[in-house]
Amino acid sequence: MIDYRKATVPVWTLATGDVRVPALTGEKPMTAERLRELRSVLAALADESIATLEVHPLPDKVDRSRGIPLDAVSPLAQHLSQLVTQSARGSSAAATATAAGEGLYRMVVPAKVAAQFGQGIVRPMAAKAVAGGIRGPLVNSTGGIVAGATFVPVGKAAAAGAVGGAGATAGVAVAGSAALTVAAPLVLMAVAVGVSANADAKRQQAIEHITELLEQLHEEKLEDEHSELDGCRDAIDKATAILLDQGKLGVSLGLDSAVHAINTALGAADRRLARWQSALDKLPDGEAVEIGTLTKSFPGIDDHGGEFRAHLELAALAIALKQRVNVLQAVEHAQNEPDNLFENFTRALKRDQQRLDEMESSIASVLLRLSALELARPQGLRPVFTTGEVDRLMRAIHRIHRLGDGVPVNSRTTDVAIEIVRDRDGSLVVFPALPAQS
Repeated sequence: MIDYRKATVPVWTLATGDVRVPALTGEKPMTAERLRELRSVLAALADESIATLEVHPLPDKVDRSRGIPLDAVSPLAQHLSQLVTQSARGSSAAATATAAGEGLYRMVVPAKVAAQFGQGIVRPMAAKAVAGGIRGPLVNSTGGIVAGATFVPVGKAAAAGAVGGAGATAGVAVAGSAALTVAAPLVLMAVAVGVSANADAKRQQAIEHITELLEQLHEEKLEDEHSELDGCRDAIDKATAILLDQGKLGVSLGLDSAVHAINTALGAADRRLARWQSALDKLPDGEAVEIGTLTKSFPGIDDHGGEFRAHLELAALAIALKQRVNVLQAVEHAQNEPDNLFENFTRALKRDQQRLDEMESSIASVLLRLSALELARPQGLRPVFTTGEVDRLMRAIHRIHRLGDGVPVNSRTTDVAIEIVRDRDGSLVVFPALPAQS
């Protein structure tokens, strides 16, 4: 990885409406710690949503397959290009950083704003290669790219009007700080694409797990459920492409039938969840439970695969697909009323996301309760078990106790980071939005 420790990084403060806040940044360079403090203060003081945008040199190696590509004529690409062009006219730091035409842009949306578009929609995903790690964006989530960097606020250039487009408000907010740029469309589109990419990454992860499980189970009914859900991808992908290019959705896309299939799957997940909760409630408090008793309500829970685990992954797939649909509906609402972009977006997205948050939280609670159970050996006529039976029993106990691994126990909303690669031709690749820990 390139050493960024000596980099000078331009940073914009982007508002989604006209706000009045104290002049906090000026034009003096900042450290990464000072930038984090600034984000917190702006989020607390401003009535409107405020994000920060940094531009870093583009790393040598970029896995673009994990992101959503956007053409140079897409609204997000145009908004970003206009911001870059206008800023370069009045800021030497911005001009130097953007002169090559390519770069890695990192937008950080404060936790206060992230909560508006759903508490659980952006969560870290377990990485296969690193124990306890996450599938991060282009740079590590511990802040490696900004370690030691000097952040220079981009100020007066915003006065020319940083972001244009239909229904867009642009320019400097009425705040005391000239670095606070009103850029609702830029923030909205970045959040929309980043959240959609995050949901699609979850979908891909669920698909991988389901495929592996169903190959072991040979369960036709679950295969059909999986196929019907996976068949929704084409309509959702096309609708995403159309909306992110500011087009209009038509009946021919098949999005209505996809939404019906997803809602049906969510209904099935709700019913299974209710049965799991009821089964756990019926277990005697403080007593060890036989594995055989658990498998009656949670078939295959003691196996590496199993019907229970397949049901969990099907629920995860349905939730991920529904999250993508929610983003599409929110963008459509926002574009229908261009003078009220961000409020419409967050309101539409939050409404449906709350139900998904509750389902994910309830499933997590079931897994934690299962992992905490005290398990007893099977009762039988034989007082002694063979070595093979003991080994199978110990493996089953280990698998059940590990069900709670990776379950998020802290639902506190964090800042959200969205990373965007911009190529020389103005095209973009937007990567999954993830919790910002830097």
